[in-house]
Amino acid sequence: MKEMSGKMPAAVRVRFAPSPTGYLHVGGARTALYNWLFARHFGGTFILRIEDTDLERSTEESAGAILESMAWLGMEWDEGPYRQAERMHLYQEHAQRLVTEGKGYYCTCAPEELEERREAAKAAGQSVKYDGRCRAACHPEGALRFRLPEVGRTVVEDLIHGPVQFDHSDLDDFIIARSDGYPTYNFAAVVDDAAMGITHVIRGDDHLSNTPRQILLYQAFGYPLPHFAHIPMILGRDRARLSKRHGATSIAAYREMGYLPEAMVNYLVRLGWSHGDQEIFSQEEMIRYFSLEKVGKTPAIFDPQKLEWVNAHYLKTLPSSYLVGQMRPFWVGAGVSEGELAGASEAWLGSVVDALRERARTLTELAQASRYFFADPSRYDEKAERALAALSHSEMEELTAQLAALSDFSASVLEAFYRQFAEARGLKLAQIAQVTRAALTGSTASPPLFQVMEILGREKVLRRLQLALSRRPQ
Repeated sequence: MKEMSGKMPAAVRVRFAPSPTGYLHVGGARTALYNWLFARHFGGTFILRIEDTDLERSTEESAGAILESMAWLGMEWDEGPYRQAERMHLYQEHAQRLVTEGKGYYCTCAPEELEERREAAKAAGQSVKYDGRCRAACHPEGALRFRLPEVGRTVVEDLIHGPVQFDHSDLDDFIIARSDGYPTYNFAAVVDDAAMGITHVIRGDDHLSNTPRQILLYQAFGYPLPHFAHIPMILGRDRARLSKRHGATSIAAYREMGYLPEAMVNYLVRLGWSHGDQEIFSQEEMIRYFSLEKVGKTPAIFDPQKLEWVNAHYLKTLPSSYLVGQMRPFWVGAGVSEGELAGASEAWLGSVVDALRERARTLTELAQASRYFFADPSRYDEKAERALAALSHSEMEELTAQLAALSDFSASVLEAFYRQFAEARGLKLAQIAQVTRAALTGSTASPPLFQVMEILGREKVLRRLQLALSRRPQ
């Protein structure tokens, strides 16, 4: 295994470090998952760090949403959440150290000046980077820049991509602290990772270009380097970077759409990682099998239909008692009152889930499909109207009366009764069944009729048959 080459650290420590500037994105969730699985596989520590030094864009609402999504996915953290905004003293100490050692210098170039120079360099076909004009000056304030070595190269020994070389001539003296004292990403990440003893930095490969700068900072401080692993991006089916135009991209959105956390985790782990041809994994299997060696080097394609398939699998296989708990907010969203839910037993709600789980792909679909179990039909669709006309008024009255007299309302007894009723009158069983289904559900499509009747119970069945009778001409 790549991550096992050489001697593994005595204790693996990894981190997920989101910026609280929005919801937890699908790509961020996968990064968090890979870090979490890596830590669990090696019995290590998974740390959560909120990188909130971007004061203009960071919000408490976003931080809360990220934590909520991670908790929903079941990725509990062992340490944190740490907040960078609460660690300013640490960054200031490290910044002063670089200045004292001549490895950092203050730059007073205004943003407008820098932009003009970039545009001029671009027009001249030159490298667009800081020209170092404040390197020799001794300004006591301004933005703090890191003094990069002007020659040489840095090689990133990436656990996924292999060695990646960066020439220092292609880099520039990047800003590590703004004029207000707040650190930039590259600087704060290195200080935090070193202070927290991070052994493996596992993140998206959009950060690969940051890594040589971070390695140089580690070396400037004399800190040991962590191992780096950069995960290929997630693309839409058009092979463009995943964005809102491809549909929902946040974990919160998929939760609201009725996807299960088990399905979301299972789908995310397969976006770039594999274990043979296996598609469905328990959490224990993911932890046991996960390794960076099996993470691919090419971008993963996000396929909403595949996610639906995985979700449908979990709807079919998870315990109905668990699904009932997941279903409650979706039933409310489908118009079922809190009172109706409170008045229903867990066992009865479980039977509703069991009746519909084979046909549903999401909790939202299951909730919409189950509305007739809670409320009498307010209308009949066109096919149901036609089905109701297949029996005469007197035949429907007789059917209702005989159903009321049954001592046992179980599915098997109901089926036997319907067969006898149809045979005695020279009718087809399907004909009577469709009439009943239409009266009970307002539609001609449902789970097996006698199962539906048993779940509804005698009182609701008789009331709905009487309601259907009252709505048709005699």
